[in-house]
Amino acid sequence: MDQTRSPHLMKPEDLLQQLNPTPTQKCTIGCPILDRLLNGGIPCNSITELVAESGCGKTQISLQLLLSAQLPTSLGGLSGSSLYLFSESPFPIRRLVQLSSAFPTLNNPLEKILTHPLHSAQHLFDVLSELDSLLLSREFSSDPPIKLIVIDSIAALFRYEFENNARDLKQRSGLFFRISSKLKEQARRFGLAVVVINQVVDVVDSSDGLRIGNWTYLYSSERKVCAALGLSWANCVNTRLFLTRHEERIGQEVIGDDHCVRTQTRRFIRVAFAPHLPDSYCEFVISREKVFGLER
Repeated sequence: MDQTRSPHLMKPEDLLQQLNPTPTQKCTIGCPILDRLLNGGIPCNSITELVAESGCGKTQISLQLLLSAQLPTSLGGLSGSSLYLFSESPFPIRRLVQLSSAFPTLNNPLEKILTHPLHSAQHLFDVLSELDSLLLSREFSSDPPIKLIVIDSIAALFRYEFENNARDLKQRSGLFFRISSKLKEQARRFGLAVVVINQVVDVVDSSDGLRIGNWTYLYSSERKVCAALGLSWANCVNTRLFLTRHEERIGQEVIGDDHCVRTQTRRFIRVAFAPHLPDSYCEFVISREKVFGLER
C-alpha cells in the first residue's frame, strides 16, 4: 500500500450533494394546483403518459403544455418551443388559439409550435430517428430550442397495425422498446419533457377470474377501464397519469310533460405510477380559456 498517498476525504456538503442531486427541471401545466399534484409539473428527461377515454381532457392538457413550455424558467416554463406529433387529424388549431389567450405575455406563441402528422408506428420511429439533427441545430440557432415533445396518440398508431398473434405481438413489443428508448435518449440528451397520449380499453373479466389487460384500472364514465397497449408499453413510460370523467346528477327540471335530469361532468387526474410521486389525485375543469385544478 502506498503510504504517501492521502485518502480521498469528503466534506458533509459533498455527501449531501450525492444524496440530493440537481433536481429535475419541470414544465408547469399552467395551473398551480395541478403543478402541486405533480410536484412542480411535467418532468424533463423522461416520458410522461396521459391515459384517458375520449372527452376527459388529455389533448386539452397537452395543448396547454405547448404554451406553458414557452414561459421563462422563472415562471415554471422551459423557455423553449415544442413539437406536436399527431396521429389523429386534424390538428386542433382553433382550440390552441383559444387557450393562448390565457398566456398574454407570450409573443406569437403559435410560431414556437412545430407540428408533424404521423401515419404509422414505424413512421413515428423514423421521424424520431431523423429528429436528432433538428434538436441539435435548434440548440445553436436563434430560434428557441425544442424542449417539449407531445405524441397524440400512441394507441392510434398501434391499434390497427398489428394482429393478435404471437408473431405480431412480438414485433409490436420490439417497436415499443425502440420508440421509447429513442425518446428517453433524446429526453436525457436535450433535456426534453416528453408527453405521450394513450387511450383506454374496457377491462373484461374472464370466467376463470383472470383480467384481460393491465392490472391497473380505474372507473371512467361508469366503466372499468385500463390503459391500452398492455404491460409491455406500460414498462416503456416513466410516469402514468390517468384521467377520468364522471357524470353527477345535480337536479331535475320539468319541460312540458317530461322530467329531465340535469347532470354535470366532473374530471379527475390521478397519478397511476411515478418514481417521484405518491398515489394522489385532483379534480380539474376545462373552461374556454384554460385547464385548471380545483382545491379539495
